[in-house]
Amino acid sequence: MDSMHSQSSANELLQAQVHLYHHIFKYINSMSLKCAVQLRIPDIIHSHGKPITLSELVSSLHIHPTKISLVHRFMRMLVFSGFFSTTKVRNPQEEEQEAYDLTPYSKLLVKDHPYCLTPFVDSLLKPDFLTPGYFLGDWFRGNEVTIFEKAHGMAFWEYNDRNPEFNKLFNEAMASDSQMMNLVIRDCKSIFEGVNSLVDVGGGNGSLARIISEAFPHMKCTVLEIPQVIANLEDTKNLNYVGGDMFQHIPSADAIILKLILHGWSDEECLKILKKCKEAISRKGEGGKVIIIDLVINEKKDEHELTETKLLFDMLMMYVSRGKERTEKEWEDLFLKAGFGRYKITPVLGLRSLIEVYP
Repeated sequence: MDSMHSQSSANELLQAQVHLYHHIFKYINSMSLKCAVQLRIPDIIHSHGKPITLSELVSSLHIHPTKISLVHRFMRMLVFSGFFSTTKVRNPQEEEQEAYDLTPYSKLLVKDHPYCLTPFVDSLLKPDFLTPGYFLGDWFRGNEVTIFEKAHGMAFWEYNDRNPEFNKLFNEAMASDSQMMNLVIRDCKSIFEGVNSLVDVGGGNGSLARIISEAFPHMKCTVLEIPQVIANLEDTKNLNYVGGDMFQHIPSADAIILKLILHGWSDEECLKILKKCKEAISRKGEGGKVIIIDLVINEKKDEHELTETKLLFDMLMMYVSRGKERTEKEWEDLFLKAGFGRYKITPVLGLRSLIEVYP
């Protein structure tokens, strides 16, 4: 009996070791993904027009001769992670060879793809974002507001202002993320029924507002953003840019849209923003609403990978802001405290949900 108990205990410890090592080494997955983008492997396979053999891939990579034999091991990891697949092809001598092909995940990294997320990979895996992780323990013991501030000596947005190249890449990342809205915006027509004017609060370079304005040409769309972000952007027929501060004033409209804005702010700050939104739609009388595109944590209903990704986003918010990702109960509390009467959550955007909030 003692022997069986001892064996069971040993197996449990060994499995615990596997779990621990798996999480220790997870960063290698992220760095491998970053490397694949840096080497433009998705673009190379896409341009090849068919599955590419190892020798064909190596000849396109322009890597150091001493590294050629290591490419197979690198690709094996990326295949296992799901970013590429393997298939068998025949060479001119009719010999079977293994070849690599794109998967739905790596197709999102092809620069010609309409929903290319390469800027998101480039931005979020820069040392600027990764370095704060080393300071997490020290941050818990210190008095800095964010982990990013602990690592870089200044708040995230100040760092953005002082580093134009970092800021440019970050804005490109946010724009690439907004492009994913094209996948569902036309299926959300009912959400925009009766909406003749819309303000995209904190809308960056207007990528989301542009998608909406093109899908609904009758609608007058306005992007509210800090002046330096929109300084060189030109208005179009039904899209214009207004410099301002969402904490001070939001232009009146039938609808206000907030995409990935509220998760970057504390509950107290979110209440101020939501109250300004309520004032803006109240000026239009009945029928106004606030449309929020953000994460809703639901650990009981969501699949494991979806929940884990949402929780990682929550940690990212801890890194760079005073914000957080919220459960439906936490969203409801905010809406009620801001004076809204009802809301509706529609999980149609993958990670994010579309939340309609009414006075």
